[in-house]
Amino acid sequence: MPYFLNGTQLRVGKSFRGPDGTWYPNTFLRHATQEQKDAVGVTWVPDPTPVDTRFYWDHNLPKRLEDEPAVDENDDPVLDEDGVQIINTGLKTQWIRQQKETAGSLLAQSDWYVTRKAEAGTEIPADVATYRTAVRAVSGQREAQIAAVTTVEELKSLLESQPKIWDETSQTMVVNPETFITPWPEQ
Repeated sequence: MPYFLNGTQLRVGKSFRGPDGTWYPNTFLRHATQEQKDAVGVTWVPDPTPVDTRFYWDHNLPKRLEDEPAVDENDDPVLDEDGVQIINTGLKTQWIRQQKETAGSLLAQSDWYVTRKAEAGTEIPADVATYRTAVRAVSGQREAQIAAVTTVEELKSLLESQPKIWDETSQTMVVNPETFITPWPEQ
């Protein structure tokens, strides 16, 4: 964030006038010591904590968790061109959709085995079939975990918590006692 003087933002590389009328050169902010800046009244305002836009519109404004029907300013339903009410998608639906897309992407890597079996009758290797079953099962588990949360904070914590964490006492990785989303299977 920038430097300020009496509530006015100062730009690095641009000269400015101090409160007593003294002009300070365009190199002042870059080369002056902290004591010199303090003597003039120049302060540094740190950057605000960034907003995690996956879950929040602003610091104190979480996004909608559940799907909701769209309504206009008179609370009348908003309809699409076919007369069907528009639904504003909530975070749960968005994250569940993402799990389905990830599962599809993981399965796509071995889809050729399924095609080969359908076309030529060649069996799918057992490890591939097991992996594909695990991906579908884990996708269902992840979707259920997401569907079960009741707040945006719970959803964020679920998705960000790691399955294993470092334990200082034992100096090893241990299972996280907090809730975490089921990890995808290893191929």
